[in-house]
Amino acid sequence: MIKVGIVGSAGYTGGELLRVLIYHPEVEIVFANSASNAGNKLYEVHNDLFGDTELTFSSDFHNDIDVLFLCVGHGDARKFLDANPVVSAVKIIDLSQDYRLRANTMYQGQQFVYGLPELNKEAIRSAQYIANPGCFATNIQLALLPLASKGLLPDQIHVNATTGSTGAGQKPGATTHFSWRNNNLSAYKSFEHQHLQEISESLDQLQSGFLPASDDSLLARAAEKINFVPQRGDFARGIFSAIYVDSDLTEEQAYELYEAYYATHPFTHVSRSNIDLKQVVNTNKSIIHLEKHGNKLLILNATDNLLKGASGQAVQNMNLMFGLNERTGLNLKSVGF
Repeated sequence: MIKVGIVGSAGYTGGELLRVLIYHPEVEIVFANSASNAGNKLYEVHNDLFGDTELTFSSDFHNDIDVLFLCVGHGDARKFLDANPVVSAVKIIDLSQDYRLRANTMYQGQQFVYGLPELNKEAIRSAQYIANPGCFATNIQLALLPLASKGLLPDQIHVNATTGSTGAGQKPGATTHFSWRNNNLSAYKSFEHQHLQEISESLDQLQSGFLPASDDSLLARAAEKINFVPQRGDFARGIFSAIYVDSDLTEEQAYELYEAYYATHPFTHVSRSNIDLKQVVNTNKSIIHLEKHGNKLLILNATDNLLKGASGQAVQNMNLMFGLNERTGLNLKSVGF
């Protein structure tokens, strides 16, 4: 059994991770760390786990585990590891953004590998440390990786993507309050969302030269090519993106390219029928649909921000790191209605 420790287990991603790992056939949860909830049953915070487990939250942290999941806020993972050194035998999967970018990947002399299996599967298998991708980043990268793999990304990429309220985290805020979010839609961080940086680095990994070389910040350089308008939706979970690029490919050529690229990746599917968000909510799937309109290639992608965009992908990475089938514990079914 893989001995697992979770830090930050009372939040949305921590709760989603617990829901998956409690029923993972190869996992033993050693501790679910939450200083503010120490001594409470997991189901006293994550009410849906009532009847599934009698585990309690703990304030403890120790190294008698095989893998540590960090489900903490951005900036807090690095602080935690500085204050609580992890022995070299313990693998780490960090769900924050602290180790995702090339300039910030080192910990104790080893490099965090960017944990997008559809991009870095072989590197993930042998990695000690994983930087789990962001939710928007996962969705948008999966929509564009096949084009990048053939050097077919143009100079301008246009992205409109809408996320559910869980993407903002568990701490209440003005834009997550039900009375504001319900029956509402808004844009935020237009052209300057932080996920642009990791998106551009991944695309540049496949299509060398995609990321413009300049003295500007990475975010500014990424924004030169990716015109990203994120939106807040009035639903709890999921991301739906509509992306378009200029392309000389026919629709059939585009489908053949995408189907070939994802043929060995069990969670990313290419649908020749139109898609909707409910197909992926509560699953680790990403479903892509393509359309050609004149010289424009439209790419639609739907993912669950808490699963494929966070905790599900973290478990997928764990499976790869420990030599398991990457679907283990992740055969989840969406809710149609």
